[in-house]
Amino acid sequence: MSDLAIKTAASESRYEITKSGAFARQQNRFTTPFGSGAGELPVEAGRYRLLWARVCPWAHRQIIAFKILGLDEVISVGTANPVRTSQGWEFSLDPQGVDPVLGIRFLSEAYAKADPDYTGRATVPAVVDITTGKVVNNDYFKLTNYWETVWAPFHKQGAPDLYPQELRAEIDALNETLFHEVNNAVYKAGFAQSQTEYEKAYDVLFARLDQLEDRLSRQRYLFGNRITDSDIRLYVTLARFDIAYHTVFKANRNRLIDFPNLWNYAKDLYQTPGFGDTTDFDAIKRGYHLNRGRNPYQILALGPDLSIWNERHDRLRFSGTAKEEAHGV
Repeated sequence: MSDLAIKTAASESRYEITKSGAFARQQNRFTTPFGSGAGELPVEAGRYRLLWARVCPWAHRQIIAFKILGLDEVISVGTANPVRTSQGWEFSLDPQGVDPVLGIRFLSEAYAKADPDYTGRATVPAVVDITTGKVVNNDYFKLTNYWETVWAPFHKQGAPDLYPQELRAEIDALNETLFHEVNNAVYKAGFAQSQTEYEKAYDVLFARLDQLEDRLSRQRYLFGNRITDSDIRLYVTLARFDIAYHTVFKANRNRLIDFPNLWNYAKDLYQTPGFGDTTDFDAIKRGYHLNRGRNPYQILALGPDLSIWNERHDRLRFSGTAKEEAHGV
């Protein structure tokens, strides 16, 4: 194994754990924004490749935004195997086991090109500049906002405004809450190494889900009758809840299907173009369940029943027109 592989294997195999046993997610290293200002990443069609894995919620956000906005026509996409190896994300799904555009086997190679001294986990999503082969942005928290704003000149005709100016302050505030109390809270519960920290994350998670259940009892989406960036962020966690977080991460007070409003909301989004057609439940299950540290015999659970995601939802009671139901945005 090469020095790079040894370093990568070591960093990929550890979680960021505090002395109290809490999971503390690493900070993003490559955060240069896209834009037209000095030092910003130029907004150019055909220049970048987004690397993702279907299991990852942070990466899934980007693909949903791409599909809704039409950016998959101007930014290419590379897909890693949902089951990480000891050397991290691997492009073993592609012929010859390398990304066909970048020619790399492991995501860590693009990180090393950007910073040979990088010692953190090589994470998805990662945006790579095809001209250099280097990772230029892995800021999963802000990436969808760039797709929604400075990449607007490349949006497809009729694309919705997922980040409307008049709602941005509210969306940003809710997104911050969703990150700490839902999106990342499931990981804090799942990766905790003390009972106290696990219970703390568990309580925060379900308290927030209860509040969202109440919020969605009065409106179709998080901000009324329009899909926004916040809905994308909540959906990717809900889509993984029963199939992974409830069991693997011990987030088991309730299943998603036990929340009437959250469950129907999730079905509504799943049946909306850009959401369900980018959701790969098999990849999600494999990525979370086939972890050798937690599942040494590599037994893949058979359930749950996925057909229920296509059952009728009740969210039309908030919808103004049949056209809104047909298009979802």
